[in-house]
Amino acid sequence: MLGFTVTMIILVIAFIFYHLILIVPMREACVIERLGKFRGVLEPGLHLLIPFVDRVAHRHEIREQCLNIPHQSCISRDNIQVDVDGLLYIKVMDPYKASYGIEDYLIAAVNLAQTTVRSEVGKLTLGQTFSEREKLNETIVREIDNASEPWGIKVLRYEVMNITPSVNVIDTLEKQMEAERQKRAEITLANAERDSTINLSEGDRQEAINLSEGERQKRINEAMGRAQEITIVAGATAEGMRLIASAINEPGGMQAMNLELVGSYVDRIDALFKEADISVVPRELARMEGFFEGMDQVSQTMKGGQ
Repeated sequence: MLGFTVTMIILVIAFIFYHLILIVPMREACVIERLGKFRGVLEPGLHLLIPFVDRVAHRHEIREQCLNIPHQSCISRDNIQVDVDGLLYIKVMDPYKASYGIEDYLIAAVNLAQTTVRSEVGKLTLGQTFSEREKLNETIVREIDNASEPWGIKVLRYEVMNITPSVNVIDTLEKQMEAERQKRAEITLANAERDSTINLSEGDRQEAINLSEGERQKRINEAMGRAQEITIVAGATAEGMRLIASAINEPGGMQAMNLELVGSYVDRIDALFKEADISVVPRELARMEGFFEGMDQVSQTMKGGQ
């Protein structure tokens, strides 16, 4: 009987101490109510309570929490259906508001994120939802944060995980991308052909310029060559004539000159006889032939008169 009494006393003392001493972990904040009325928020550490008077009404995680936002169907501004899901990061900033401002801030945050995402996606086209994710995330965070301020929580960021159009939309987008790639390929080929044509025409033009420059330089060189040749020939002729004139003035020079002219005349007559198809006789022989023909005519006339 005594042992039972001691055991009961120990249990009562343990029960009193259990309700008297409260140890709050580092990651939590506890909301204490005294006789059903809010008394205060206990920070991490050791605290004493009045048994059967004070009680822990709410425990809140004060670390940053990540909430998975389930995928939902949204209609974009260009009437295309897409499924969007994401991650929402929140943190309890005021345990009092988180306890008495809303029934369950976690469920409320998820539902608010879903409705906000649906509303914001409806303001964008399908292309903008893919290309402007950062802007979409910032807008969703701002809208949720403003709406959740009375709940005592802070929305840190929102990240869109997946944006999945329907199967028909994906097929249409693939065809559109294929057509766009084909268009870019055709533009690239057209630009390459244009550049090739330009390069060929530039090459032909440069070739024509080079040929004309070469022909011009050739004619200049030939003209300069002819001029130099004429100059040399004229100089040589002048020098030869000067030497001939000087030689004529010497004793016996005139006779040598006449002899040279006669020799040249004979050589030219000989060459003419070899090349000509007619008979050529000296002038003296032609006069003798005319004399004999005249004598023959006179003889014939005399015979006719007899």
